Amino acid sequence: MAIVSGEHSGRQRRAIDMESFVNIEGDHSLLALDEPEPFTLINDAGTARTLLLCDHASRRIPRSLDDLGLDELALRRHVACDIGAGDVTRKLSEILDAPALLAGYSRLVVDCNRHLSDPTAFRAVSDGEFVPGNHDLDAVAKKSRAQAIFYPYHQAISMCLTKFRQRGVAPAVIAIHSFTPIFNRTSRPWQIGVLWDRDDRIPRPLMDKLRRIPGTVVGDNEPYSGKLPADYTIDHHAEPAGLPHVSIEIRQDLIRTPAGVERWSAILGRAFGEILANDDLYSFLDSPAES
Repeated sequence: MAIVSGEHSGRQRRAIDMESFVNIEGDHSLLALDEPEPFTLINDAGTARTLLLCDHASRRIPRSLDDLGLDELALRRHVACDIGAGDVTRKLSEILDAPALLAGYSRLVVDCNRHLSDPTAFRAVSDGEFVPGNHDLDAVAKKSRAQAIFYPYHQAISMCLTKFRQRGVAPAVIAIHSFTPIFNRTSRPWQIGVLWDRDDRIPRPLMDKLRRIPGTVVGDNEPYSGKLPADYTIDHHAEPAGLPHVSIEIRQDLIRTPAGVERWSAILGRAFGEILANDDLYSFLDSPAES
């Protein structure tokens, strides 16, 4: 596919790649010519019948937004990205030999896992962190960010799924996220959470496998729920099409280091490998199961 991009690709590459996309009216000047793409596609030629997604892989802010008024310490916090999630997604892409799409800019610019009408798509305050560059954003500023980052990322997902369908494949869609160990002064006991709504084809066997690992506490729709509207990417691309899917949340303290990334990627790689080997998985859901 022409949309393969590296993290250091420039605007000239973007101009060529975007010819494949549906034309979107609006201002594309948010990103400078030498800034990276709004998404990165890796292992496009992977043989797995699976698409890996990471909506919050990057803490990068377009230069024109001047770091949204935040300092380096704030941008290294979880408010800017899902710590470790991008690294796990890349490693899983290698283990499973699956294509993976990663959003290229921070969710503080625009959250690619929210509907654009959701107030949390452009957070002025995130977990107590005031974001000056998001204060009193007008519709024009929001539209500029959406057109430069949000739409290209989601169009890239649609194009990848179309490529699978053209091969006669109903692919599995797996979204990778991470969560903080403590929230609202309360410790979260789960090492990993499995988020789902009506399609249990991947979630149930995945939870069964993970719970067999000694000492592993697995959240069933914890610490977040796949039944809530804050799971835009899965809700928009996988559920309506009846594709097998799941969202994964890994506790951030477990994947902050390369060793942690390796460990949890291996755990998920083994579990997913067995589930994804089932040919019966790759079909469009007719009658959703209720949890």
